[in-house]
Amino acid sequence: MRTALAMLGVAVSAAMLLDMVMLSSGMQVSFRALLTRQGFEVRLTPKGTLPFDTEARIARAASAESVLLAMPAVQAVSPVLGTTLHVVGDDGSAAAVFTLGIRPAIQGDYELLRGLDADAADRMVVNATFLARTGVAVGDTIVVAAGYDAQLRSWTARRRVLVSGEGRFHYLATGQAAAALPLSTVQFMVADAGTAPSDEVSLLMVKTQPGVDAEALRAGIERELPRVTAIATADAVKSVEQRLSYFRQLALILGTVSLAIGFLLVSTLMTVSVQERVGEMAVMRALGVSRPHIAQQVMLEGLVLSVVGAVGGLGLGLVTATYLNNILRAFPGLPAAIDFFVFEPRAAYQSLGMLVVTAVLAGAFPAWRAGSLPIATTLRSEAVS
Repeated sequence: MRTALAMLGVAVSAAMLLDMVMLSSGMQVSFRALLTRQGFEVRLTPKGTLPFDTEARIARAASAESVLLAMPAVQAVSPVLGTTLHVVGDDGSAAAVFTLGIRPAIQGDYELLRGLDADAADRMVVNATFLARTGVAVGDTIVVAAGYDAQLRSWTARRRVLVSGEGRFHYLATGQAAAALPLSTVQFMVADAGTAPSDEVSLLMVKTQPGVDAEALRAGIERELPRVTAIATADAVKSVEQRLSYFRQLALILGTVSLAIGFLLVSTLMTVSVQERVGEMAVMRALGVSRPHIAQQVMLEGLVLSVVGAVGGLGLGLVTATYLNNILRAFPGLPAAIDFFVFEPRAAYQSLGMLVVTAVLAGAFPAWRAGSLPIATTLRSEAVS
């Protein structure tokens, strides 16, 4: 019973350690994967802003796109226009939805889950939140509008579109209703609403040629297009790492605590075990068993205890990480595709390796004590007791 409880304690310690190792690098790995989807290494925003951080837009987008495509290091450009449209019901009600104007052939903003892509002027891809809030189903035709005139109580731009597919939008917050239409459709609607010229975008995503230095390309873009800010993926990841340093510090502290708990559990159990078997070990020594052999036996017992507990703990850690990840992903303002805990085989090997080293250290003192017991004195005290 005591051994089973100790193994359970080691398993909990291993699970906690694995979770902390996954947390320490999970968001960095997840954020990097998010930014490099479809190979977009550089993003262009209006000068001094972040993507969709303000209402500012890049003017003369077609000209900027031509400049980019003329660069040998650029493989493709994906323009994106973000705005708010309204879904107008038959009763005149209107539900706001954040809408992206994209080019379906080359975009990295969403992943199509079912249905047809927005590859025609009257086709719209929406997310699950949009479907749940509006009661619309894939295949329905709806009316979207922009530019509400309060005096006339009418919309200056209306369009009937087909909800052709459902997608998972990577960069938008969890729980945010979202839709995507062809870029030209959104630009025309925004222009008709009188809110912006039709040749504006919120963001330009640049796909680089293989082997291109993204930082050098970023600097070159800012020289050619001084009215934009070019953000390389490496810079964005570095900025996120600085902001997430708290999570790494927390993971380091809790990981150290879990190792300390595992050390104390194994060390205590093996010390008590040696204390209860001193007579047996003294008899073995009297029969000619060497000190190193006895010490090795104790070390192996502690190692087996730790490894068995750790293997069970790895499975427990994965279950716990999945549960915690779902809770943390529900925080408002976070992209829906961000994961806090990302499993990598390296993390499992690293956790198991640290636990094995801890087990060896924890069994060192009990093993030394078992191997250094004086034969005569120990047998005499055992006989008297």
